[in-house]
Amino acid sequence: MDLSRVIRAVPDFPKPGILFRDITPVLNDPAAFRTALDGMADLVRGVPCDRLAALESRGFLFAAPLARQWGKGLVAMRKPGKLPADTVAESYALEYGTATLEVHRDAIAPGERVLIVDDLLATGGTAAAAAALVRRLGGIVAGHLFLVELEGLGGRERLADDKVFSLVKFPEHG
Repeated sequence: MDLSRVIRAVPDFPKPGILFRDITPVLNDPAAFRTALDGMADLVRGVPCDRLAALESRGFLFAAPLARQWGKGLVAMRKPGKLPADTVAESYALEYGTATLEVHRDAIAPGERVLIVDDLLATGGTAAAAAALVRRLGGIVAGHLFLVELEGLGGRERLADDKVFSLVKFPEHG
């Protein structure tokens, strides 16, 4: 199945000039969702990891079933104020704003290898913030796994110190 044909292009969302890549049609189609999860799993087969870090919120949709399948722990990286225990935070710039990610201080043990999972790589700000949090807690970034990569926005280059895996690539500005 060609997932690039299932992912919907929405022009001028969330603001004029942005071509938004909507993954909800993939989630709505059980065969497409299975294809996405199987394809993502195949990309990182052989990459050692102890935990998967899921980035709020769409990263949860892909990291959780993979963590269950592989018998790995799942680390939730969330927006500020969503985690109940002691957290560490990292702020970053987005293509159209700024944001902050938080993670529980005890979610990653020193030396644990963490695979960071999200739905989409654009400028790489969110993924870079997640990697900074993993490293701040003493973890090792095993790599970054994405369903979609928007090439030409600098995300892969921003993560150049880490392995980057993406299942579907779109060449145009997203």
